[in-house]
Amino acid sequence: MLDAAAIAADIGRKYKTPVVILASGALCHSEGLVRLGKVRKCSPMDIPGDLTKFNTLPVTARANYNNVLKERMPALVEMVENSPLNRWTRGSGKTGVITYGVNSAFVEEVKAVYGADIDILSLGFTNPLPKKLIESFFGAISGDVYVIEDGYRYLQEELAAMGLAVKGKEEFSNQSEWSPADIARTMGFSAPARAMTVPPIKRPPMICAGCPYRLYADVVSKLKKRGKIDTVFGDIGCNTLLSFFGAMDAWLAMGTSEGMRTGFSVARPEKAAKCISVLGDSTECHSGMDATRNAIFRKVPGIKVVLDNNWTAMTGGQPSPASPVNLAGETTKFDLVGELKGAGTDVITVSAYDRKAIQKGFREALDRADKGEFLTLVVRGTCIKKVPNKNKIQRLTVNRDKCDKCYTCLICPGIEKDEDGFPVFNNMCAGCGGSEEACRQMCPFDAMELKTEDAAATGAKVEFETPPEIPVERPDAASLPEKISLAIRGVGGQGNLFFGRVMTQLAFLAGYGEKNIVKGETHGMAQMGGPVLSTFSCGKAHSPVLMPGSADCIVTMEMGEVLRPGFLDLLKEGGTILTAKTRIVPQGMDPELYPTADQLAEATRGFDTIEVDVLGKALEIGDATGRSANVVMMGALSKTQAFAAIPEALWLQAVRNVSPTPAIWAANYKAFTEGRTLI
Repeated sequence: MLDAAAIAADIGRKYKTPVVILASGALCHSEGLVRLGKVRKCSPMDIPGDLTKFNTLPVTARANYNNVLKERMPALVEMVENSPLNRWTRGSGKTGVITYGVNSAFVEEVKAVYGADIDILSLGFTNPLPKKLIESFFGAISGDVYVIEDGYRYLQEELAAMGLAVKGKEEFSNQSEWSPADIARTMGFSAPARAMTVPPIKRPPMICAGCPYRLYADVVSKLKKRGKIDTVFGDIGCNTLLSFFGAMDAWLAMGTSEGMRTGFSVARPEKAAKCISVLGDSTECHSGMDATRNAIFRKVPGIKVVLDNNWTAMTGGQPSPASPVNLAGETTKFDLVGELKGAGTDVITVSAYDRKAIQKGFREALDRADKGEFLTLVVRGTCIKKVPNKNKIQRLTVNRDKCDKCYTCLICPGIEKDEDGFPVFNNMCAGCGGSEEACRQMCPFDAMELKTEDAAATGAKVEFETPPEIPVERPDAASLPEKISLAIRGVGGQGNLFFGRVMTQLAFLAGYGEKNIVKGETHGMAQMGGPVLSTFSCGKAHSPVLMPGSADCIVTMEMGEVLRPGFLDLLKEGGTILTAKTRIVPQGMDPELYPTADQLAEATRGFDTIEVDVLGKALEIGDATGRSANVVMMGALSKTQAFAAIPEALWLQAVRNVSPTPAIWAANYKAFTEGRTLI
């Protein structure tokens, strides 16, 4: 992928053609070792004075098309036939695999794990295909030739059209993306698959604790139950998760919600006044505005809601035109409410952290929609991950004398029931970013009160001692394993991605960068409470997706996550399960349905299992948020069999390399060293 951009640019310039770099989902969620080349600088191409050849009048387009077929395509075919990007890894010619992209790494992993005698043809291009090379490869194989490709059977059908009898997917196969285990089983190798007697915990992703969407979701779900709102058309992004609150029904793509609502309302005018559309401020900017203008133009009554959190939150917090600053950090002048008013709609603006204002805004909007108007409701509250640090966050406690255990306050993962059934705040509480707390507004008994205890209890930062200097020496390569593999499971927000970054730094410091380092992760649900898996391998490693039976250790940051299908299968014979004693019950789930200790013990029977209370240790050292629990776990991991060969100093240096400030490094140093005491 590093090389692909420069290669694509070169091909584009030489052959005057657009070039697509195809990256599958598995590749996009992976990282691997790359070698940096020399920086190349290209001068801008000369722009001709006459640009008429770029128009699409039929006479021009036809001439351009003829030129593509006469000159460009034959030249591209010759180029792909002779390109070094097509790699033929030779075996004895008994079995062959034709593949491309990240599946090349998966096939290499299968070959390495099973010592398989396989010829592999990894294609650098799929259009046009190097057909002569493929025919030569096919002719050199005496046995079966498999086609391994993601998505549809494009390559398989192209080869069949060439008259080559290859093995691949069935006609209506639902195999979308491959894994090394899938490939192994398809080729007749045995990949272990353990049957789980205890079902995994259903853990749908949720919006963050303290998210400004939460009160809005509560209001809308209640209006739906009372029949005041009929249908909610939604967006793609954080607000898609409102469906788990019963506050969203249907969605298709970013920014399409208002277009869907308008079309539905035209087809069902009797429901128009009770239909609403929802989208974020960023998707309103890039594709929602045209639908707003269309609704106004067609005079379609109803309500459009813009959830304005200032940022493109789910995909990384980057700014949009509606954000306070642009990509360069410069103040933006775009006025979202002014844009809506300029399009011709009346706008009702409310605070996302003011429940009564949201209720009042909907009452007005629904009443006016019933009279045939189109209204826009803008709900404003900054993304909880982008709230300025200067915002003062109050810490609450529950007055048990006032609390009636009605549980209306349990609308957020930052508050849960304790052993006595009273609501209690946990380490996920974000204090609603310094705004009026949502749970406090829900309580009908005024039982939420400000804490008056010591600084640590109220969430004030604890100062950690400055760590000593760490002398770092690379260990003798002969003392280290040829390959190390690790899989980490947790719940979104527990720091899996940081864990992976530390492991990468550790591998470089230990000298594995001279061989290979690969990392994979399903991080789409990071911070959202859904299941998250990270993998790491170094040394004689190929694939970011681990083969069953190849991991030296599997780590669970939440004890119930060990039940995820296929997770235990990753552990090699004699490997270690390192599990946190942390128990996170999904919001809305009856705690009685959470797997018991006996059930978890039965599921892991026969494995070497070590339990460590990493969250308890993080809280004990003064981290009121518990966020350093992942670093505590790294300390424990450094004492396990497969990883103890790497000196402690290298682990600490790896943690230091990814700690952005001296204060964070001091806290992480304390967490790591305390974690080592748990083993």
